[in-house]
Amino acid sequence: MRNLSDCRLYGILDLSYVAAANVERVAAAMIEGDVDLIQLRAKSSVAEIVDLAARLHKLTSAARIPLIVNDYAEVATQVPVEGVHVGQDDDLIAHARKKAGRQLLIGKSTHSLEQTVAAEREGADYIGFGPVFATPTKPDYHPIGLTGIKRVHHEVGIPIFCIGGIKIDNLGEVIAAGAKRVAIVSGLLKAEDVAKYARGCKALLNPEA
Repeated sequence: MRNLSDCRLYGILDLSYVAAANVERVAAAMIEGDVDLIQLRAKSSVAEIVDLAARLHKLTSAARIPLIVNDYAEVATQVPVEGVHVGQDDDLIAHARKKAGRQLLIGKSTHSLEQTVAAEREGADYIGFGPVFATPTKPDYHPIGLTGIKRVHHEVGIPIFCIGGIKIDNLGEVIAAGAKRVAIVSGLLKAEDVAKYARGCKALLNPEA
C-alpha cells in the first residue's frame, strides 16, 4: 500500500458527480491515471456505502492505493478500507477511531490555520485544507485563497492536501503558493478522459518524475 507521505494526488469519488453504477469505471480510470489516494464520498445509507466501498476496495487494494471513506467510520468494521475522513461537524477523531474498531488513517477537513493546528493536535493523520477557490461541492464555505498555504505548511507537520475548486488550469498557481499535495473533485470527475487528466495533474505535482 502507498505510504501517505508519498501521496500527492487525492481523487475524490463524489457520488454527486458519478452514478453508483459507474464507480468502478471511474475508479479504474483514476488508478490508470496514477492517483495516489481515492476517497468515496456519498450521502447514502450505511448499507449502500458498505456495498460501494467493498466493490471499490477490490480495485484499489489490487493497485495498492488506499481507499478512504468519507464520514462513515463504521464502514471500516465491514470493509477493510485504509482510512476515514471527517469534517469539522462530524465525529471527533478519537470517536471515529473507536467506531472503526481498528487502526487506520483518519483525515480531517480544515478551513483555517487554527483548525489545521487543532486537527494535528487531535491526532489526524492528514488534513484537507480549503476550499482554496470557490467550489460547487462546498457552496457554503468562503474560499480561503492562496495566501495561507505556505504558512500552514510551516505550522503543521502532517501531510496537507489543498482542496476546493482546484483544477489542472489553476494547479500551477496552487503549487507556486506552497502546496505539495492536492485533492481534486469536479475537475477530475467531469474530465472527458479521467486518466489523462489525472496524469496531467500528477506531472505538475511531480515535475522531477
